[in-house]
Amino acid sequence: MPRELIAIAPRKAVIREYEEPPLKPRQVRIKSRLSAEKHGTSLTLYRGLSPFSTKTLDEKLGVFVDKPTGKGGYGGFPLRLGNMTVGVVTEVGDEVEGLKVGDRVYGYLPIRETHVVDEDRVSLAPPDLSDEDLVCIDPAVVSLMAVREGHVRVGDKVAIFGLGAIGLMTVQMARISGATCIVAVEPIDKRRRLAEEYGADLTLNPYECDAGLEIKRRFGGVDVAIDTSGSYRALHQAIRATGYGGTIVPVSWYHGEARGLNLGEEWHFNRQIMVSGARVESEPYRDYPRWDRKRVYDTVIELFRRGAITSRGLLQPIVKFDEAAEAYRMIDEKPEEAIKLAVIYE
Repeated sequence: MPRELIAIAPRKAVIREYEEPPLKPRQVRIKSRLSAEKHGTSLTLYRGLSPFSTKTLDEKLGVFVDKPTGKGGYGGFPLRLGNMTVGVVTEVGDEVEGLKVGDRVYGYLPIRETHVVDEDRVSLAPPDLSDEDLVCIDPAVVSLMAVREGHVRVGDKVAIFGLGAIGLMTVQMARISGATCIVAVEPIDKRRRLAEEYGADLTLNPYECDAGLEIKRRFGGVDVAIDTSGSYRALHQAIRATGYGGTIVPVSWYHGEARGLNLGEEWHFNRQIMVSGARVESEPYRDYPRWDRKRVYDTVIELFRRGAITSRGLLQPIVKFDEAAEAYRMIDEKPEEAIKLAVIYE
């Protein structure tokens, strides 16, 4: 029987078997080749810390309300783990029109050996993009949204806080957007080194210096600060690093109390702009109808195709499927050893 990686309770990842269902007329069956995780969002769910653990989002009001007693849904356990998967179509339903057996496809699919999904849940893989590029499309689209929401322009000074996959992609996006000074702030050495390869002019370890103050002293403050870390303390430093009238873009899905964020200090005095909305799923965008989700994804694919951005070095560690549960515990407990978890299937 095929197997999948799931969390059966907070911080308890296991591999279990499942039965494959028969295909419906518009469905395809896919054999996985490469999967990757989205550490920030998925680890929040995995740890049981997301608001969805106890609440639900009222779509009409846009407000979180208490989840009815006994109701499961998104954020509950058991929880499938994984963000994006590349695979090969092995079977198609009678009414499938856009895909055929043997096609390489990708989409938002969990870490499991096979998938049975409607054909519109996946996309045909561009032949000139690698599997590694395809599973990094997700952090790339978020980083594209971040620099667009921050209106990064030619000549701008930009600070990026947090160098996970999204932050590292944001370094690349800021560079091709015309930023002439990019400061990347991150405590993990391997991530800072990769940011330098991607074009960061200066990297700082926030445990070794007062990052906001250091950026202000060196550069007089940045035009745009983008926080991808998920840390309220980092968001506070992003505010401190930003010049008078500058822009702060919080990208992360924060959780818990806002410890370390003091809006009574620099934020109160420096007339800055804070722009939320780098979440790709939150539509319509501010630039709608010119920009919609399709255009965001098409743009990222074209940037990969042109070599303007790269996935080189982002997938760390890459493990075999049999090692996935242990690897998942590692990225939770020892984040310094990882950037973006990837799983290969044999």
